[in-house]
Amino acid sequence: MKNTATILSAMSLALLLGACGSSTPRSSTTPATHTGQRPTMDMTTALSPKKWFVELAGDPTSLSSLSIGSQQATFRAQAAQRGIQYQELQSYHTLFNGFTVLATQTQLNHISTLPGVIGVYPVQMVANPRKGMVQPLNLQPLDVYSGSMIGADVAQNEYGLTGAGVKVGVIDTGIDAGHPAFTGRIVAGYDFVGDKYDAGGTGDALVLHPDPTPNDCAGHGTHVSGIIGGNDPTTGYKGVAPGVSFGEYKIFGCDGTSGDDVILLAMEKATADGMNVVNMSLGSGFGGWSETPLAQAASRMVKKGIVMAISAGNDGASGVYSLGTPASGDNVIAVASVGNTKLDLSSFTITPDGSKVGYLPADGAPAPGTTTALTITKKAGSTTATTNDGCTASGAFPAGSLTGKAVLIRRGGCTFYEKASNAQKAGAAAVILYNNAYGYLSPTVVPAAGDPAITIPVVSISATDGAKIDGLIGAGVTAKFNVGTTTVDNPSANTIDSYSSYGMTPELEFKPDIAAPGGNIKSTWPLSLIASGYNTISGTSMASPHVAGAAALMLQARPSLAAKDMRALLMNTATLRYFRAADGTMNPAAPDYVQRQGGGMVNIVGAYNSTVQATPEKLSLGDSSTFTTRSKVVVLKNSSATAQVFTVTHVPALTLGGTTLAPKPSTVYATVSVNGTSVDGGSVQVTVPAMGEAELNVVVTPPSGAPDKSQYGGYLSLSSTAGSNMTIPYSGFKGDYQSIQVLDDPGLYDSGTKTAYAETDPVTTPIDFTMAGQDLPLVYFVLDHQARTLRMDVLNSTGATVGNYFTEPYWSRSPSTADYYQIPWDGTLSDGSSVPNGTYKLRLKVLKALGDPSNPADTETYTSQSFKVARP
Repeated sequence: MKNTATILSAMSLALLLGACGSSTPRSSTTPATHTGQRPTMDMTTALSPKKWFVELAGDPTSLSSLSIGSQQATFRAQAAQRGIQYQELQSYHTLFNGFTVLATQTQLNHISTLPGVIGVYPVQMVANPRKGMVQPLNLQPLDVYSGSMIGADVAQNEYGLTGAGVKVGVIDTGIDAGHPAFTGRIVAGYDFVGDKYDAGGTGDALVLHPDPTPNDCAGHGTHVSGIIGGNDPTTGYKGVAPGVSFGEYKIFGCDGTSGDDVILLAMEKATADGMNVVNMSLGSGFGGWSETPLAQAASRMVKKGIVMAISAGNDGASGVYSLGTPASGDNVIAVASVGNTKLDLSSFTITPDGSKVGYLPADGAPAPGTTTALTITKKAGSTTATTNDGCTASGAFPAGSLTGKAVLIRRGGCTFYEKASNAQKAGAAAVILYNNAYGYLSPTVVPAAGDPAITIPVVSISATDGAKIDGLIGAGVTAKFNVGTTTVDNPSANTIDSYSSYGMTPELEFKPDIAAPGGNIKSTWPLSLIASGYNTISGTSMASPHVAGAAALMLQARPSLAAKDMRALLMNTATLRYFRAADGTMNPAAPDYVQRQGGGMVNIVGAYNSTVQATPEKLSLGDSSTFTTRSKVVVLKNSSATAQVFTVTHVPALTLGGTTLAPKPSTVYATVSVNGTSVDGGSVQVTVPAMGEAELNVVVTPPSGAPDKSQYGGYLSLSSTAGSNMTIPYSGFKGDYQSIQVLDDPGLYDSGTKTAYAETDPVTTPIDFTMAGQDLPLVYFVLDHQARTLRMDVLNSTGATVGNYFTEPYWSRSPSTADYYQIPWDGTLSDGSSVPNGTYKLRLKVLKALGDPSNPADTETYTSQSFKVARP
């Protein structure tokens, strides 16, 4: 049976930093559809012990250390009395009440039934961000365009704000303390792991080697810190808040993975060190639960007075409900990514005009060297509309026809590798790929196993530049590489980046909260890795530190501002981002989905000048199946000695239709009234008295014509004659949320015969299991949406329940329909007993997000085919 799917173990999770492309809970894939073929299971992985969080009852921020210690001691005693075998790895007392343990699924099932245990969660693996989306080196780091996008330049130059006196913690890969941008400003920090640590490795790589100095050997943490508050006198580079002090908490080795058990240690240390703001450019996608350990810990840090800025995630290509955790925490600021206004690209010059053309080098090809000018040619008959330029199917290039020349090839019809390989075979000295859509490409020409490497330079340019060169070839045109860099307008400037993850959360809470520049951001880099000390990379990892820096500036301006109020200040003064279609066209009348941009892009100037606070700052309206209208009250509180008069209107954002994996925009909107007056095309005036309050009685009618299961949203726009403008965003779900299918393609796997039985497959040969080694029954399935609880029960031959095997909360949706979870059963029950030989079935029950456990309609059920437990 051909393995066409990625297998997801219930005990094996993957978590990626926000700058590293796709971040997934149990694997990393692209969206797919079922092929009718079932997976081949990895029983060894499924049965091996894994790390788990075990949560005990009680918020540690409300309990004494004595009480927490007593609870944990009671847990250990009860586990020992029951004979439960596990290895305790770490206990937590400040932000999480519980432990990390090493245990098999069966051992964990027994642990979960102990009194006082309220949750068990996998310790998720974290991929090193060094393996992420690194763009070409930025050799001219004198201007950080993203700072001016959010008003950091005005805050620094006109308001005198630098973040001085504010301590910002960065939980990441560490920092280059020798970089001139950070001289004398690192006041706290710790390396929790050591350079050689790799949570996915073996032997000594698994051993923590802590060190007081969090030296960055990967780069990501230095880059993030530079965005927050770098201040380099040698280049003039300044981050958003160049006067802050830093706490640096290293959770990665140079190359290996880490885990959220280490992240939680760093969160507790940052809290103990008195950080005012903490940035976490990391997260696991497709979960979005606020109840998971790191999300709870982040919310508790806000409760303790720390502003938390966390990247929303880079899983936008995998559809809606892809928001990461811990950005899903109740009180944290989840940050989406906006494209920078400018790109600094490597360039080549062309004749006859000597103009520069910016390019991105292809992954898998050598960089262009210093060369004499190369004549640019193309395939005979190729045009700017050719759909398979340079592909084998189109005849490729005659042998020797490209010798010593650079060849211009249009994107489309086959892989970049195929195009480059064909050009190389024809003698080309270089390949210039140009896009067939707006924007720039980041191509790869890495060969598949057994294919020859690409040994000539391959670069990619924009469609516009490609068309220009195409038009010059007839009269003769050359290219000369390594002529420095050129600054170009970013085709995706000021719009939400396509990779930025979508909300809402599984509990239909409004997320993400705000957006900030994250695409193609220049910032500091360890001098040991790049001599210039600067690099350009992309991701929500780069967006989050812009918000952390903005928060530091606001704390300097308003030292008494509570951490829980920072999100409201930044959200309600943000500026809206508008929708860019796949062909690059903009619709200036259509704000992008609130489920992608939150309140809009952070606006430091607007926040600084704001004197009115909205409570709540955002409206989560739930699903529309239980109401025809939704009423909310927003309280406006004025902290100034001058009354504020606002004109209130409704600005609808695009409705998010389509499917989970293929979202599409809809222009069917909700309608809104405020204080009894429609604000759709009309307006209402509201006066907020000096040092006083006013109410907005908001009534939202969901869009009846919107697609079923869509997400709608928009903004109450409050325009003041004094220039103190505000927006209050809202979001909701159209239809019955419980109608979303969650459980998909479940089946039973027989490891002995390597046969996968789908739910409706007949059994022609009896299925017997010896329950020895790997000869165990295993249930596999896909989750098309997050699940509140999964429960597996054992049934006898008559269908009666024998007992429960496991019950676990807060499951993530599968990144695609090719991603399977797998749960083996070893013949035991959660109470520790073993079932006798006989005939059984396994039943999986999935309680949907926001489902009522007493309502059968909110639970989906799969029951396996009958099989025999036949121990020798």
